[in-house]
Amino acid sequence: MSRIGRKPINIPAGVTVTLASDNQITVKGPKGELKKTFHPDMIIKVENDVISVERPSDDKKHRSLHGLTRTLIYNMIEGVTQGYSKSLEVQGIGYKVQKQGNKAVFNIGFSHPVEVEEIDGIKIDVTGPTTLVVSGIDKQAVGQFAAEIRGKKPPEPYHGKGIRYVGEYVRMKEGKAGKK
Repeated sequence: MSRIGRKPINIPAGVTVTLASDNQITVKGPKGELKKTFHPDMIIKVENDVISVERPSDDKKHRSLHGLTRTLIYNMIEGVTQGYSKSLEVQGIGYKVQKQGNKAVFNIGFSHPVEVEEIDGIKIDVTGPTTLVVSGIDKQAVGQFAAEIRGKKPPEPYHGKGIRYVGEYVRMKEGKAGKK
């Protein structure tokens, strides 16, 4: 039995969860609304402000989906109550980021500035000349958007310059050995 899958999920005050017949769950909370359709084999029950997820058999596929389904539902509830955020920092001499309207403009060593526009449900906050925070209610979308920003100039291993997550460790390589 999945240890994660069998844990019940408590629905906090101010959050409404609606379950449709095709395993589509709608979660509404103070920060917004999320919808997701889950695998039809999973048995999802909403009773007395508690959500439980059960599996029909012990097949490998059902065991895999059990914990995943429960975690995705929990992340939806967490997102509409508290939200998710990823912090990024820009490192390098002369590298900086600024906010212009709904865009973040990066000066990261290219001949042109790199612009990244906010998308629906995702907000960019520039907290300093070299730091920014990507936030939203959908955990997957926030992580994907932060990864796309990081992909504009990932940290390189020789000088450590680029865009990285706050707290990310970049393993540095030794440079070329000089001639004697």
